[in-house]
Order: sequence, then structure tokens, then C-alpha cells
Amino acid sequence: MPTWGLVVETTVGVGESKHMEAQVVAHVAGPREEALAELERRARRFAPEHPRSPRRRRLLREGDGFLLVVDGAWQSFVTRFTVAELLEDSADTAPPEPAPEELPAPAAALEPAGKGPIAPVAEEQVERYADGVPVRPSWLGRTDLA
Repeated sequence: MPTWGLVVETTVGVGESKHMEAQVVAHVAGPREEALAELERRARRFAPEHPRSPRRRRLLREGDGFLLVVDGAWQSFVTRFTVAELLEDSADTAPPEPAPEELPAPAAALEPAGKGPIAPVAEEQVERYADGVPVRPSWLGRTDLA
């Protein structure tokens, strides 16, 4: 079952510092139509920070989401709502299965021409939390740091 990210890109700031910022506001597991329905509910309820005194509000449907255009006294502000399939998330605790093209190369392929096999590098055993972060930082106790 696919997981869909609900992405909101909105105009922030005013004048010279006006720019777009994006954030994933939610995830929906299930069919794309359910994700689009949730995205539409959020787009209809969305109240952007700018303009402070809106004069006109238009919500438009586009291919993978919605576009909200709010006209103010001097400028228009845009918010884009997009549904996108989640393919990878670095915060996910389950390690992803490697794709066939990402599988490690056989040891023979790593041998330089005319030389013997490369000796594997011994890794130091470090106690780690479940997310992979070391319990004791490597810099702790070093005397060469100022």
C-alpha cells in the first residue's frame, strides 16, 4: 500500500524577502484518491499568513493537487498543495531493502589489476542507539581538541 506525502508550498515574507517554503504536513497510507481528498480538505481550510487583508481567494485544482491564490491590496500570494508518493524517508527506522543495482559488487570486482585482493577494513565496535547514533560521541575524551 503506497504512502502519500501531503506537501504545502506557500509564499512567506513580503517585499524583497518574499519567497516560497515547502513542508510535508501529513502522510496518508492508501489509495491516491484518499490522499487527494485529504489534501483538498486541508486546502479549503488553509488560512495563509499573507496577505493580512485578503480581497479575493481562488482555489484551483491541478494534476496532483491544488493551487490557492489569495489577492491582497498590493500583491497576490500563492500556496500550492501537492500529493506525492513517498519513496524514501531518512527518518524511517526500518532499513530499506537495497535495489538490485545497489547491491554490493562481488569481491573479485574490487581487486585492482595485477594485485591481490583488498583487505577488508576492520570496523570498531561502537555502541549505538536504535537510530544508529553513537551512544558516546567519537570526540568525547579527545585531548587534541581545544
